[in-house]
Amino acid sequence: MVVEIIVLGIGATLLMDLWALLRRRWFAIAALDYGWVGRWLGHMRHGQFRHAAIAKAPPLRGERLLGWGFHYLTGLLFAAAFLAWVGQAWLQRPALLPALAFGVLTMAAPLLLMQPAFGMGIAARLAPKPWLVRQRALLTHLVFGLGLYLSGAALAWLD
Repeated sequence: MVVEIIVLGIGATLLMDLWALLRRRWFAIAALDYGWVGRWLGHMRHGQFRHAAIAKAPPLRGERLLGWGFHYLTGLLFAAAFLAWVGQAWLQRPALLPALAFGVLTMAAPLLLMQPAFGMGIAARLAPKPWLVRQRALLTHLVFGLGLYLSGAALAWLD
């Protein structure tokens, strides 16, 4: 199942990144700067887990690479969790609804972990437009779920 986890995790994360690229091009909506993710992770080694504003935290060497690597590692971990939840039989007959539902569940990571750590509060409550941030997170994570489904469908088709 390692190959399947890799295909699902990378496929779903790639689709999410493609969505971010299209969203930026079509609607001028900025994507998350994964350098900030790397900055957040890098500051953890000094015992700092929360920031008043991650963009104002001192930049770290290699933060962008660290952030992007963590982004794809998270996609792999989510794919493994998804397969543990739905079972290996899902790979023979992928279904869209469980993948989308799991995509919604993955929203817990940004809403409850990353946004508070970046200085935005739980569920972006301190952001200028919290409901807009939440809407965008929901759509992005639904796209991740769609990516799980499409990657699973590709695996089933190849099998």
